[in-house]
Amino acid sequence: MHITFYGAVREVTGSMHLLSTGRDRILLDCGLVQGRRKESAEKNRVLPFDPQILTNMILSHAHIDHSGRIPLLVKKGFPGRIYCTRATADACGFLLPDSAHIQESDAEYLNYKTVRGALSRMRPGEYGDASKRELQDVKKSLKKNGHKLDSDVINEYIQRFHLKGVEPLYTASDAEQALKAFEGIPYRSPVTIGSGVTCTLFEAGHILGSAIAMIRYEANGNSRTVCFSGDIGRYDKPILRDPSNRLDGFAKDVDLMIMESTYGNRDHEPVIDLRPRLKKVLNETFEQGGTVLIPSFAYGRTQELLYVIHELYADGEVPAMPVYVDSPLAINITKVFGEHPEVYDKETHETFLQQGKNPFAFKQVKFTSSVEASMALMREQSPHIVISASGMCEAGRILHHLRYKIHDPKNTILIVGYMANHTLGRRILEQGTAYEASGRSGEPPIVKILNKEYPLKARVVKIGGFSAHGDRNEMLRFLKQSNLNIKRIAVVHGEEDQSLAFCQLLKDEGYDAMVPRVGETMAI
Repeated sequence: MHITFYGAVREVTGSMHLLSTGRDRILLDCGLVQGRRKESAEKNRVLPFDPQILTNMILSHAHIDHSGRIPLLVKKGFPGRIYCTRATADACGFLLPDSAHIQESDAEYLNYKTVRGALSRMRPGEYGDASKRELQDVKKSLKKNGHKLDSDVINEYIQRFHLKGVEPLYTASDAEQALKAFEGIPYRSPVTIGSGVTCTLFEAGHILGSAIAMIRYEANGNSRTVCFSGDIGRYDKPILRDPSNRLDGFAKDVDLMIMESTYGNRDHEPVIDLRPRLKKVLNETFEQGGTVLIPSFAYGRTQELLYVIHELYADGEVPAMPVYVDSPLAINITKVFGEHPEVYDKETHETFLQQGKNPFAFKQVKFTSSVEASMALMREQSPHIVISASGMCEAGRILHHLRYKIHDPKNTILIVGYMANHTLGRRILEQGTAYEASGRSGEPPIVKILNKEYPLKARVVKIGGFSAHGDRNEMLRFLKQSNLNIKRIAVVHGEEDQSLAFCQLLKDEGYDAMVPRVGETMAI
């Protein structure tokens, strides 16, 4: 039995590992690489193996950095089934088509810029006998009704001018086809995924449906066990049950633990501080007549925010200002949360469900679906809260809210999650907190949003406790409280400094740990 580490190795995104036996090849996650646009696009287009050689796949959870290349995998001939929890399968039913829409929109926009650039370089007479006025008319034809890009016309000029166009990584049709391969299974129910290979999923406590995968291989009277942590969540947070500490039904010996390390060298704020800290930020901003902008992942973070705000409003601790969820994806994912109360923790059942209340729906919540409603919201000046995607400010409607609100000091940009290197969210976090630390002295930092520069005058506040990832102590707690005798740990899914630091912490605690490199293969 062998494992090859292909993605989220000494980096956070693009989770992907290949487990090989004598007869089967099982893929663990198939995530999208995120970060610098050009670099990540090149990485995402190349799969490091022929998908047709795979037997099946295990998906730890639905976040795009773990699931986002599945449509490409299926498109290129993956023949098997994708095993995950039922909640993860339901969430992917919205997340993957949404990802495909982003891929198509990005390709369309880049092709538009390519054609427009080519037309701008042409002089009258170069394009047939077209005059300057006629060239301007050609440029206008690239859009329908003055604003919507016309992909058919754009692609026609790409071919006519022999330009290098961009193909989307995959299409909405590819995503819909990929969803047919999903197989939702309950927690703690073993399923056969290969010859002599079984998999059992346990609660990871990270997001709805997230799972720790215990994979057991038996052949010729011998057995090997691999535990794939996926992403480990936090303890004592609302909505979801804590990470499973007792992985029942297996021998204690685990030959290899593949362990995440997103926060391998960091400590979060205590969970008990989340509510009072959010209360403080909301009250301070509302007193100034400002808006609280919260870039948030549609899956998990948005629902947790709604839960805590619901509690604050119900107890009268914060003025009940409107709360806008401005993300069609987040709206759909919130529905998925409502359909899976079987995975909620005891507190959520007692606080909301047993009282006949929906944790994620209350009087002040308004779900914004249409583009027109979103545009009107951007201009709204009265105090309110906007929760919008994407979580790292790399795409989506949050960019437009930032454009309208980032220059006003009465507004607050509330950072509630991890911001990867080279993302707009990381730049806003670092430059905004540095400006706050300086007492807001001197000129405000400048950030570029959609190719235009804006002064970062809005207050930037970070509440780290909302993270869905366990910190180093919580990950260590998961290992120590488990009933497992772990022979070796491969540390993955963390920026290199975090992985190396967590690896050293594990060694100090007596574990045999290592940090693999991309493409490295290990015998088990």
